[in-house]
Amino acid sequence: MEQEKKKGLISVIKYEGANDVFVWKHPTEDFNLGSQLIVHESQEALFFCDGRALDLFGSGRYTLETQNIPVISELYKLPTGGDAIFHSEVYFINLVTQMGIKWGTDSKVRLFDPASGLYIEIGACGNFNLRVNDSRKLIIKLVGAERSLAQGEILDNGIAYRSGMFKALVMNKVKSNLARVIKEQNINILEIDAYLDTLSEIMRSVINETLDEYGLVMPEFYITSVITPDDDPNFKRLKQQFADKTLKVREEEIRRAEAEAAQGRKILEAQTAAQLKTVAAAGEAEALKIKAQAEAEAYKMQAEAEAREMQMKGYTYQQETARQVGLEAMQNGITGGGNGGSGGGLGDIAGLGVTLGAMGGVINMTKDALDPIMGNSAKVGAGFGSIVQGDVPDGRQCPVCGTKGIKSNFCPNCGAKCPESIAAWDCAKCGAKNITSRFCPDCGAKRPEGTTAWDCSCGARNITSKFCPDCGKMRGDE
Repeated sequence: MEQEKKKGLISVIKYEGANDVFVWKHPTEDFNLGSQLIVHESQEALFFCDGRALDLFGSGRYTLETQNIPVISELYKLPTGGDAIFHSEVYFINLVTQMGIKWGTDSKVRLFDPASGLYIEIGACGNFNLRVNDSRKLIIKLVGAERSLAQGEILDNGIAYRSGMFKALVMNKVKSNLARVIKEQNINILEIDAYLDTLSEIMRSVINETLDEYGLVMPEFYITSVITPDDDPNFKRLKQQFADKTLKVREEEIRRAEAEAAQGRKILEAQTAAQLKTVAAAGEAEALKIKAQAEAEAYKMQAEAEAREMQMKGYTYQQETARQVGLEAMQNGITGGGNGGSGGGLGDIAGLGVTLGAMGGVINMTKDALDPIMGNSAKVGAGFGSIVQGDVPDGRQCPVCGTKGIKSNFCPNCGAKCPESIAAWDCAKCGAKNITSRFCPDCGAKRPEGTTAWDCSCGARNITSKFCPDCGKMRGDE
């Protein structure tokens, strides 16, 4: 190769070695312009001169000329083109992530368990991955003038003479932070396997703070096992305490579950009983409703039958009511214990003008039954008032002698005053319709003023307004 350089021939600069090497220094240190530099995809190439890091090349194929090695060209004042030779050291840096580098604590870590108050000693081991993230820092601060840096030199493997350069770093960070993190996060040592991911991430962050100064980074750090002192009396007591606590907690959970189940059962039974009562009450209510509807329907049918009977016999409900009142009054008059007078009970009736006058308005069947008894005595009662009747189709009816078709204010047969004609009216209190009496037969409300009909001398009848609609005569001027 020296012979080729002297002749100014183009040389090739590259590295194709083991993958577990972080840094490899090219053995040639004198290069001529026009040499070919080949840097693989997973590499970087750094030129060094007089202890200074100069030009850095990423992956690719380069022809070394003054244009792409400006720092070296300026240092040596290299001319453009030609076969100029320059002195430099070329380091190839492997950017591949080195996998599965093993580590383990060289001594026990003393740990205070906050749950039990006992001291125990534990150990830890695992592996990590390592990668170069700054080539200049790595060469300047770690490699220096050495020709290579291999994976075996990172931790002590008993092979390289520089082995274990990061052993102290890893051991110190793990031992000083493992106990602290377990205490701060109140991790039970008996359940520590569940927290290995958390502990590993914390250790990785702490270690990377120092590695960054050397141009290295741990993308992954794993604690694969925590070694517990199974023969330590304190550790045995700790396991027993934990077992007792777990058992008590489990027993309490069982009792709580049983209590909740019993409570749920009682609630369900109460709800079921309440639902049954509700169903029973609803059934009783429905039965009462059906019974009431049946009674109402029966009463309605009876009332309709009585109404049809009264209609067939030619009298109204009001007239039937008046007849019942008259019969009641007559019976009271006859058997009421009258004193003196001729004719016994019938003689007493003749002396009760008011009573007989009140009975004078009873329908024909009652009047006809009383005519032989009443005689002229009924006239006495006429002066004291009469039961108010509505108009009949062919005029008014005398309340004393029963003469029908009367169009004047007095009866032409007996001279008794005939009742005033009353226009049909509706009760505003209970809603009864077409009432012809002075009082509502349903609720007893008095008819409103202005509902009394009058007859005009011109022949118009049943007038309810103040003036006659035919001749214009004012009410009371007839």
